[in-house]
Amino acid sequence: LGVAVPHIELKHVIAATIALKGLGGLLFILSSSLGAYLLLLYLAFVTPIVHDFYNYDMEKAEFAQIFGKFTQDLALIGALLFFLGMKNSIPKRQAKKKAAKAKTN
Repeated sequence: LGVAVPHIELKHVIAATIALKGLGGLLFILSSSLGAYLLLLYLAFVTPIVHDFYNYDMEKAEFAQIFGKFTQDLALIGALLFFLGMKNSIPKRQAKKKAAKAKTN
């Protein structure tokens, strides 16, 4: 196709993933939707790359370990999606206006 793949240094990729996971985790602890989105982005990119169970034979013990970690990351993705769904479905608390009481003498 004539398109050259840009050279990306591995140390920059590792620094970006550490920053993404750290900032996302910190914001998630503070109950921020942005933190959940950052962690979701991190898990979506890292899970299929790190846990490549599809390159192992099913009878080997390594397959079971890697597949277990892969499904655990999928469960975390599901939990983050649930958190985001619940966070967006609950309406914000509205300040209740007190009805003015009529003065009786």
